[in-house]
Amino acid sequence: MVLAKKFETMDKYIGAFPENVQSILEKLRETVRQAAPEAVESISYDMPTFKLDGKGLVYFSAWKNHIGFYSIPEGNVAFRKELSPFEGPNGSLRFPLDKPIPYDLVKKIVLFRVKEVRGKKT
Repeated sequence: MVLAKKFETMDKYIGAFPENVQSILEKLRETVRQAAPEAVESISYDMPTFKLDGKGLVYFSAWKNHIGFYSIPEGNVAFRKELSPFEGPNGSLRFPLDKPIPYDLVKKIVLFRVKEVRGKKT
């Protein structure tokens, strides 16, 4: 990450990065909001987090050369082929900053995670 600082809000986290990265993070944030309008923004593990029904839905973070997207590994299995170019360690995804961010794929993952989270409640 750019700063070894703790952030209290998603706005403060996003605001700590250069404008080009801020615009990617804001679009990622908006993509998640549109796919899961009931999700609540927070900071967990020192990164922007969306929670649904009190459970972690998705997390993201900015790094020097990529955006990390953490969708909880269970959700990744359903999209293995689409995710393969972006796979990082421990079920994370890495979206290179010098390539287009796959926002449509992010939306699909979030929609899948919403069903997964809601399905576990019953």
